[in-house]
Amino acid sequence: MSTIHVVVEGAVATVTLDRPEVRNAISRAMVDELHAALEALAAREDVHALVLTGAGKAFASGADIAELRDRRAADAKEGINGALFSRVECFPRPTVAAVSGYALGGGCELALACDFRIATHTSRFGQPEVTLGIMAGAGGVRRLPALVGLAHARRLLFRGEVIDAAEALRIGLVDQVVADDDALRAAVRAWLAPILAAAPEAVRLTKASLLARQHGACEEDLARLDGEHQARLFEHPEKFARMDAFLARRKAP
Repeated sequence: MSTIHVVVEGAVATVTLDRPEVRNAISRAMVDELHAALEALAAREDVHALVLTGAGKAFASGADIAELRDRRAADAKEGINGALFSRVECFPRPTVAAVSGYALGGGCELALACDFRIATHTSRFGQPEVTLGIMAGAGGVRRLPALVGLAHARRLLFRGEVIDAAEALRIGLVDQVVADDDALRAAVRAWLAPILAAAPEAVRLTKASLLARQHGACEEDLARLDGEHQARLFEHPEKFARMDAFLARRKAP
C-alpha cells in the first residue's frame, strides 16, 4: 500500500504524505517512496515547482516512533531521514511545504528542507526529539538556526517546545499563515504564480547558486559558479525572447 500520492498539474508537482491514520508519521516505506518520487520528478523538464503536503489533519507528526524505537547506531549513521531531507533541499526547482496541523520532529525537519513554508492557523511546529532521548539529527539542528536564528533555535531544540502558526510566523519559521485548508491551496498557487511566470532555467540556476552558498562553498567558487550560470543564461533562447518582449513593451512569452 502506497504511503504517498503524487499529482502533476501544469508545471506543479504535489506530493502528499498519505498515512492519515498515524498523522502521516514518516516510516521507512515512506522514505523509500519519497526518494523514488523525488528522483522521478527532478528529471522531468515540465515540473517547475514542488509542493509537499499531508493528507488528513496533519502535515507529518514526525518519524514513525514504533520504527524509531528499534533503530540503533548504525541506522543513525546511515542517515535514513537526513538523506531524504537533503534530497528535498537539493530538489532543482523551488519547493513549498503546505502545512496544516502538526509538523513535528521529522515532519518539521521535512518542512525546513523546503524553500518556503505556508501554514494554516491550526498548524503546530516543533522539534520535540530531546523529550524522547534523541536529537533533531536529520537536519533540524542545522536548518532551524539558519532560518530563525540561534536564540529561537535553542529554545525549540533544547526545550522540545511546540509552537503555533502565529509564533512560527513571528520568528520566521513560516512565510505565510492562512485560515484553513481551502485558503492554503489558494495561497500556495498565489505564492508560486510569480515563480512560474519567471524564466524556468533562470529560476533553476538561481536555486543552484543559492544551494552552493548554503552548503558552504567559498566566495571564489561561488563567484565562478555564478559566472558559469549567468553565461549559460546569456545564451539561452528565453533570455532573448523575454528581453525582446520587454524592449517592445510586450508581455513576456
